[in-house]
Amino acid sequence: MARIKSPCRNICTFDPASQTCLDCLRSLDEIARWGTMSHMERQKILKDLPRRRKAAPPTPDAAEA
Repeated sequence: MARIKSPCRNICTFDPASQTCLDCLRSLDEIARWGTMSHMERQKILKDLPRRRKAAPPTPDAAEA
């Protein structure tokens, strides 16, 4: 089974209210546990990222595009 890579792009900016990275949209807990998560846990998070992206407030980069 292929290892699931982290969605991190090293552009970490955290929303203080949600404690979520505004780039990869993972929580601090998810980021901290990524290395020890099971394949299924990682798949679940990656599958949820499009929904999180739709629900997330626009980032400054998106306004410039």
